[in-house]
Amino acid sequence: MEKSKTITRKNNVTETDFQKVANRVSFITIIGNVVLSVVKLLVGIIAHSNAMISDAIHSASDVFSTFVVIIGIKLASKEPDKEHPYGHERLECVAAIVLAIVLFITGLGIGMDALKNVLHGNYSDLQVPGILALIAAIVSILSKEGMYWYTRYYAKKIDSSALMADAWHHRSDAFSSIGALIGIGGARLGFPIMDSIASLVIFVFIVKAAFDIFKDAMDKMVDHSCDEETEKQISDCVMKNENVMGIDLLQTRIFGNKIYVDVEIQADGSHTLQEAHDIAEAVHDDIEQNFPKVKHIMVHVNPAK
Repeated sequence: MEKSKTITRKNNVTETDFQKVANRVSFITIIGNVVLSVVKLLVGIIAHSNAMISDAIHSASDVFSTFVVIIGIKLASKEPDKEHPYGHERLECVAAIVLAIVLFITGLGIGMDALKNVLHGNYSDLQVPGILALIAAIVSILSKEGMYWYTRYYAKKIDSSALMADAWHHRSDAFSSIGALIGIGGARLGFPIMDSIASLVIFVFIVKAAFDIFKDAMDKMVDHSCDEETEKQISDCVMKNENVMGIDLLQTRIFGNKIYVDVEIQADGSHTLQEAHDIAEAVHDDIEQNFPKVKHIMVHVNPAK
């Protein structure tokens, strides 16, 4: 037997409530990043800091990335239709891949410009950043750390892996701002090249974020199986049913941000068709109740050998 279900997340959060909370959190972080990126860009220009300008571009890319996440979640949440009977979850993965490519191109531009300054050799030509850039770097660190804790709180509250990833993205931005702070401070202490080196550090953070997003999206696009611990938990859940005598096959696949499960169980061959159906129904319901992210379950009953 096989059935699909409407996902209900932890703490009895429905899919509709999940989208409302995710959209609200995303909107607030978008406003924060827009203000932060504009301020950092202006400060970077006024205070002659390449590191601060690079950090501003990084914050601006976060605005774009959050829009991509919102669009991806909205498209992926569309109900199945005749052309897409299994739903639209993978559209979120497509959006993530687009995001990863844009982030990589952004980081590459920052890295090439910084590397050109480092290889230039005549460091005396480089301008020393003003004190305003130092203050902006500190404000950026505190702001991004605040966004991290805010997003993390709601990610845990509604059990959202996408929001949790966005929270850690804010934390990585705080780290990149720390790099900018060190670079600007070093430049003001008499080492102008430190500002460009800080831009290279930021470039590494952006490229790493792009790679992580791309890898995660590709794993979901190719129906990657769940981790061994999750599969073991599903297996243990199935075997708790006293009528199940063994498991012949257990396969899982991650479809977008949902999980699909195929399981073949062994049962006494003398059971009637109705009894076998009831056993499969019970196994299905147990998995559904214990694993909120499982959307589709197929249970096949084999006679025990």
